Amino acid sequence: MRITSKGQVTIPIEIRERLGLLPHTEVRFEVEGNAVRIVREERPGGRGARLLERLRGRATSGLSTEEIMALTRGDS
Repeated sequence: MRITSKGQVTIPIEIRERLGLLPHTEVRFEVEGNAVRIVREERPGGRGARLLERLRGRATSGLSTEEIMALTRGDS
């Protein structure tokens, strides 16, 4: 494997799939002697919590919870 002029390498798909390294996964590098270890950053709450946090406060329909529930149930 070769390092590009920008210092980039491609992690083989087999390794990414095995370790769950999806696009936008945060990683850090640890140096151990002459070796470098790539470690996935574990963030509190995980990916789902971060997605929900980004969406929080975006519902601007002005409907109450009861009105939304009535719409989802098909109440008249």
